[in-house]
Amino acid sequence: MDNNKTPYYIYGINGPVIHVRGGRSLPRLSLVYVGEQRLFGEVVSSAGDESVVQIYEDSGGLRAGEPVYPTMEPMSIRLGPGLIGGIFDGIGRPLSRIKELAGDFIAKGINIGALDEEKKWPVKMLCKDGDEVKGGEVFATTAETGMIEHRSMVPPGLAGKICGVVPDGEYTVTEPLAYVDLGREGKKPLTLSQLWPVRTPRPFAERLSIDRPLVTGQRVIDTLFPVGKGGCAAIPGPFGAGKTVVQHQLAKWSDADMIVYLGCGERGNEMTQVLDEFRELKDPRSGRPLMERTILIANTSNMPVAAREASIYTGMTIAEYYRDMGYHVALMADSTSRWAEALRELSGRLEEMPAEESFPAYLPSRLAGFYERAGYVDALSGKTGSVTVIGAVSPQGGDFSEPVTQNTQRFVRCFWALDRSLAYARHFPSINWTTSYTEYYNDLLPWYQQNFGEEFPELRERIIALLNEESSLMEIVKLIGSDILPDDQKLVIETAKVIREGFLQQNAFHEHDTYMVPANQMAMLRIILRLYDGARQLVGTGIPLRLLIETGIFSALERMKFGLGEGTKPEVFEQQVDDALDKVRRANA
Repeated sequence: MDNNKTPYYIYGINGPVIHVRGGRSLPRLSLVYVGEQRLFGEVVSSAGDESVVQIYEDSGGLRAGEPVYPTMEPMSIRLGPGLIGGIFDGIGRPLSRIKELAGDFIAKGINIGALDEEKKWPVKMLCKDGDEVKGGEVFATTAETGMIEHRSMVPPGLAGKICGVVPDGEYTVTEPLAYVDLGREGKKPLTLSQLWPVRTPRPFAERLSIDRPLVTGQRVIDTLFPVGKGGCAAIPGPFGAGKTVVQHQLAKWSDADMIVYLGCGERGNEMTQVLDEFRELKDPRSGRPLMERTILIANTSNMPVAAREASIYTGMTIAEYYRDMGYHVALMADSTSRWAEALRELSGRLEEMPAEESFPAYLPSRLAGFYERAGYVDALSGKTGSVTVIGAVSPQGGDFSEPVTQNTQRFVRCFWALDRSLAYARHFPSINWTTSYTEYYNDLLPWYQQNFGEEFPELRERIIALLNEESSLMEIVKLIGSDILPDDQKLVIETAKVIREGFLQQNAFHEHDTYMVPANQMAMLRIILRLYDGARQLVGTGIPLRLLIETGIFSALERMKFGLGEGTKPEVFEQQVDDALDKVRRANA
C-alpha cells in the first residue's frame, strides 16, 4: 500500500502496544506493518475506527502519525522443507539469515520468511494428472535431511482433480508442482510449502487414545511417571532445580521422530548451550547429527516481550505440521511461566482487569488452548502422528500454589515436580517421587506389560511402596535416630537408598548413565528387589542386617547403572546378589 494513501496511522504508543486510527476496523489477529520501518504487529482488539496492535519488535523510535499498513490476513508461517535444523525467532524468522543481513542483533523491520525460497529441493511426485485429491493428502516427497522425509500435503480444505503435474526434479518451495482444478473457482497451485496461521490449530481426521509412552531413557520418568505420546507433561521447579537439563535430556534421548525445542523468555546463555550441544550430538538411534531431527525456536529474555507471547504458537504450528506427515513430535517449551509473564505485561498495557497476581483473567483458557493442541491423531494424510508437549514452569520461590503452576496442573496429566532439596543434594533429575504423578499409567499399562514384561506392574508398585515407607521412617529417624529401628525397617531404608541413588539418580554428563534402555531399567528393578527379598529372609531368621551390609552388596548395586551402561550383563549383578546372600547365610549356619 502506498505510504500517502493508507488511511491508518498511529495515534498512541504504550511500549509494544500501539493504538491505531483510520479506515474501517481491522480484523482481530490480522497482521499489520507499523510505522515507516514496517515493524511486525498483530491486531488484538478493534472497535469502530480504532484498533489496538501489539508489535513483535522494539517500539523505540515510533512516532504518532506514522502510517500503519494492514494486510487483512492472520499472522502466518510458511511451512515446508528447510525448517529442520533451523533456528528461528518467536515469529518464525531464521536467525542465521538475520545475522547475515544485520549482524548479531535483530534489526527492526527485517521481513524474512522461515524458508529459503531460492534453494532447490529434489522432489518425487506421488500424483498424476486426473487424480482426485483432498486436503491433507501427500502429493510429493523430498529428502529434507538424512533422517526426515518431507511429505508435501495438499492444504486443508482444498479438494479437486489434479492437473499440470511436473516431472520429478529439483524445485524451490514456491514453484508450482501441480494444480488442483476447483471448477468455477479456477485452479490452485500446489507447492512444496504452504502458509498457515499460527494461532489456528491444524485439522486432523480423528483424535486417538494414548496407548504408548514417550520413551525417554530417564529411569525415574520411564518407570515411575511416564508420559504418553500425544500427551502433556509439566516440569515445575524453582530456579536451579534442573528444569532445563531435564528438557535437554528429553530432547536428546526421547524416541520422538522430531524435536521442536522452544526457548521462551529464557536466558541467552542457556539457549547458546542448547545450540552448542545439539550441533555436536549424535542421534542415538541413527548415529546422525541430532540437528537433523530438531527445530529450535529462540526467543530469549532480551527479545521483545510480544514475540515471546507468539513464540509458543509458532512452535506448536511447526510441530502440528510434521505430525500431519505422520511423525511423532515432542515439543519442549521452556518456559511457559515466561510466556505467562509476557501475557501479563501485555494485558497490563492494554489496561485489562487483572486477576490473581496480576495475570490476565484469560490465562487458564490460553494455557488450555495451548496444551489442547497436543494429541495422538489420525492425520488427514491417512497416517498417524502425535505432538507431545512438555512445558517447564518456573514458579517464583518454588511456590507451586502460584497461578501458572496451578492452572497448568488442570490441563496436564503428568506432573514432574522438581525439588530444590534434591537439586542441592546433587540428585538429578530432581523429580520428587512423593509429589510427582502421572495419569497415563493405566492407559500405558498394556504397552508396558508387552515391552517391559508382565511382572512390571508388580515391581513398580513395590518400588513405590519402599520409597513411601522410607519417607515415613525418615520422620522417625530425624527425631530419635536410626539405631533404635529394628533390622527389617533398617533394610527398607538401605534398599530405598539403593533405589534413590542407584536407580532414580542419573548423571546427564556420564557417557553410560545419561540414557538407559528399557530392558536394563527392568533388570535393575528385578535385581534390587532380589536383594531386598533375600535380605528380608535373612533378617527374618535373626541374622543381623549389618553382616550383609558389610559385604558391600548395597554399594555395588548403587553403581550397577554404570556397569549395565557399559554392557555388563544383568546376570553378573544377579550372581553378585546371590553370592553375598550365600556368604552371610553360610557364615551364620
